[in-house]
Amino acid sequence: MNWLKKHPIFLLCIFTALMLLPNLDVLNVSIMEARNFITAREMITDGHWLLTTMNGEARYQKPPLPTWITAISSMLFGIKSVFGLRLPTVLMVMLTGTYIYKLSFEILKNSTHSFFNALIVVTSFYVIGITIEAPWDIFSHSFMLIAIFYLFKLFQKKIPSWKDGILAGIFIGFSFMSKGPISIYALLLPFLISYGFTFKYKSLNKKTPLYLAIILISLGIGGWWFIYVRLHDPLTFQIITQKETANWSNYNVKPFYYYWSFFSQSGIWTIPAFISLLFPYLKDRVRNKKGYLFSLLWTIFAVILLSIIPEKKARYLMPVLIPLAINIGFYIDYLIRNFNYLNNKKETIPVYINFGLIALIGVLFPFFGYFFLRTSPPNSWVPFIIASFILFIIGILIIYYLIKKNIKFVFLLTIAFFASILITGLPIYQSIPNTTYKPVSNEITNQVKTYTIGSIAPEIIWQFDDKLLPLKSKKNSFIYPNEEIFGVLTNAKELKKEKQLNSRYKIKIVSTFNLNLVQPNSKKYKDRLVYNFYLLEKKM
Repeated sequence: MNWLKKHPIFLLCIFTALMLLPNLDVLNVSIMEARNFITAREMITDGHWLLTTMNGEARYQKPPLPTWITAISSMLFGIKSVFGLRLPTVLMVMLTGTYIYKLSFEILKNSTHSFFNALIVVTSFYVIGITIEAPWDIFSHSFMLIAIFYLFKLFQKKIPSWKDGILAGIFIGFSFMSKGPISIYALLLPFLISYGFTFKYKSLNKKTPLYLAIILISLGIGGWWFIYVRLHDPLTFQIITQKETANWSNYNVKPFYYYWSFFSQSGIWTIPAFISLLFPYLKDRVRNKKGYLFSLLWTIFAVILLSIIPEKKARYLMPVLIPLAINIGFYIDYLIRNFNYLNNKKETIPVYINFGLIALIGVLFPFFGYFFLRTSPPNSWVPFIIASFILFIIGILIIYYLIKKNIKFVFLLTIAFFASILITGLPIYQSIPNTTYKPVSNEITNQVKTYTIGSIAPEIIWQFDDKLLPLKSKKNSFIYPNEEIFGVLTNAKELKKEKQLNSRYKIKIVSTFNLNLVQPNSKKYKDRLVYNFYLLEKKM
């Protein structure tokens, strides 16, 4: 543990890299990723660094800082490299873990406990999931966490620290330039409220000029791009802003209690997360009562504030996992110190259930895996055998140390279990053939100039590797190409409706592209991911 105390951040970053980098490009590009990656591609190919676009049309819904970072990474690794495009999000996960450690250490003055908090956050289900589902969220919340760290240091000092204040202002601005005010509302505001309740604000009069400077710096860094776009493309900016604002109250509306199961988003930490929220139980068992109350209130206020907004999505809960990780850490620390002496079944049974289930998954994985993969081709068996061996051994070790009541080893083995699933499980997924999935073939589509009719999935545009211009204008009138022969990428229903095309052109279907990873009879099958490629030749 001495080496850990000397190099915790280095060790954390190495662990995160080993967990996330080997299979970074295995999963298919998601809809949100596709939108962002297309925008990054058009920054490079078309020079749209400020007036950002997607498929040639204005896309001002998201500020461009994460897209700039992603575009630069893409230039280094190749414009088609999914690894290069996703790499910045992994760096953001590292930053999140790093500043959970640093913030925890400011509160606890305990490097081991702080390191465990960081491990919890980087192995929380939706912290990892958000890097694929909506990668720009991790930028916004990571930058805000850095700002919160410097604000915490500033609040704790009696004398104003301009260094901490300026850095806080810069990173609040970076957060705003990543996803607007989302993280200010979901992460910063509940932090400020919970800090006031627990630690109290000191020397407010002395720090007033510095607080004003923080606001001005964050507004300057976070707001200049919005002003630029407003001045250079005011009409489009206004339309997009009105639509985005309306979504908060009219789109994807869920009831107030929709987020009440928020602790389940932590994945393997679900049961510890729930128990860590039981204030009457844990308040007299933690070593730092004020720190525990702070993380608890920060978590609860974040959930309440998010619940007030009518628009709700599961991924919006990701910022809650940041204070929740600290909160879970208090419970884990209590178990590590005391579990060997606990005899009350009400305290021990949840622990055995949580870690026992994880161990059981590891032990049974080879058997259930064999059942599902028994008809798979030979190339699936090598990664399966490797995964089975590692997960089985970890499962057995978790059971062994549970019996020994050594929760520190159980905790670390659980971390290893989660990492092993990502490292060894994704190659199995990659090796299983999919009879449904058929990606866009550039060898087919690049033979002629290709257009589209109707809306088209961002994933298709991303795979097409270029802009897909519509044959219909926004006023619903046709724009007939000059080419005698051209391609159309659309679905069958859209083409059938266009009688003008049928009367003017000979239409021949060339191929069907299907980006679904499930069979057509599955509930998760999406028609929006199925497109036909047609050749249209002008009739003589």
